[in-house]
Amino acid sequence: MRRNGTAGLLAALVVAATALLVVYPKEAFEAAADGFRVFLDMVFPSLLPFFIVSEAMLGLGVVHGLGVLLEPLMRPLFNVPGVGAFALSMGLAAGYPMDAVITARFRRDGLCTRVEGERLLAFTNTADPLFMFGAVAVGMLRQPAVGLPIALAHYLGSFTVGIAFRWWGRDEEPPRPESRRGNILLRAWRELLRAREEDGRPLGRLLGDAVTQSMQTLLLILGFIMFFSVIFRLLDVLGAVAALQAPLGTLLRLAGLDPRLVPAILSGLFEIDIGSAQVAQTAAPLFQKLVVIGAIVAWSGLSVHGQVAAVLAGSDIRYGPYVLGRLLHLVSAAAYTALLFPLAGLAAPAFGLAGAGSAVLDPLGLPAFGSALAYSATRAMALFGALLGGSLALSALLVLARAALAQVRGRPPAAGSRDARPAAGRRRALVVLRVRRPGGRGRWRG
Repeated sequence: MRRNGTAGLLAALVVAATALLVVYPKEAFEAAADGFRVFLDMVFPSLLPFFIVSEAMLGLGVVHGLGVLLEPLMRPLFNVPGVGAFALSMGLAAGYPMDAVITARFRRDGLCTRVEGERLLAFTNTADPLFMFGAVAVGMLRQPAVGLPIALAHYLGSFTVGIAFRWWGRDEEPPRPESRRGNILLRAWRELLRAREEDGRPLGRLLGDAVTQSMQTLLLILGFIMFFSVIFRLLDVLGAVAALQAPLGTLLRLAGLDPRLVPAILSGLFEIDIGSAQVAQTAAPLFQKLVVIGAIVAWSGLSVHGQVAAVLAGSDIRYGPYVLGRLLHLVSAAAYTALLFPLAGLAAPAFGLAGAGSAVLDPLGLPAFGSALAYSATRAMALFGALLGGSLALSALLVLARAALAQVRGRPPAAGSRDARPAAGRRRALVVLRVRRPGGRGRWRG
């Protein structure tokens, strides 16, 4: 009965959406065009190189080798396997939903358990720095200085979620096999060779498959961006946004925020790019706009949520922990943004944008990057390399520290001490035998 009711409700919603598309074709077309422009100008050139590279690295076994090297870093901090550092680096450099694609692939390939995949997805799903420094700070707000507090708060919130999720699902987690001993570099090399042998595809076919799968995933992302852009526009035309203006405005006043931010917040609930642009255009104090943008970027919008849910459909990773992680990230990122606002070195104006007359925003509030966004791929790649290199360095330091600690605990005694004799001699000294002579008393003999 409950399933039938859900199916009926979904059918009614689909019919209503179809009718609205027929009644408001002009508004739907404009919203779809806006979503397509966001995808073409920002999402496509930012994500395509990373999708191809990640597929190639997985097929070549590089990720498997990196997982062995980074296990000493990721396991103590976030209780996830070492390959999680690859997903974290890709997510930080490329943004939504890169990490979800990689995590789902890890789960399908058996590189992580279901619980580990849920932990990983909860904190690696982040926006890319180009979006925060370029699109938001420069293009939308026309304040390059605010990029640092927004990005720093976003990533601090992400790591906060990762540490909080360290204990997620511990009762459901299967016993983990004991870590293998031996030279970590040799183990990483053997794992790389084993993974490459299991894949077995020649390089040409591997690259062709990587491009094909990347384009399929990007078309999926495009569909979700356009769909949610149209849905929000239709809700706005029907007056749903205006109806929520009064009650949500009251809540914002209680929180000390400008009620004129309500339409932009509702837009950000659906789509991160359009919502952030509308917040930037709102005549609210700069401090409040940054806090709201930090929350919207951390939430990432129902459009990204739909993309993540679609990507996870082929695995057993649950969607619920991801939503919980987004809510925790929303709160922590907004709090960190408020705390880090002085890093911008700006005084928050009472109303409007500083220097708003010096630049004219397009209808979406996005910068006219055009072909310049192709250059962002190289910057993001450099960031990915730096993050991965730093993770490897930290992991190496942890391995060396553990080896040094083990050396100190098991160091040989000083010369001339009572215990300086050979270990075999000490073991023989501890063995005491009772020998009984025939017909006589036994005597103790060491």
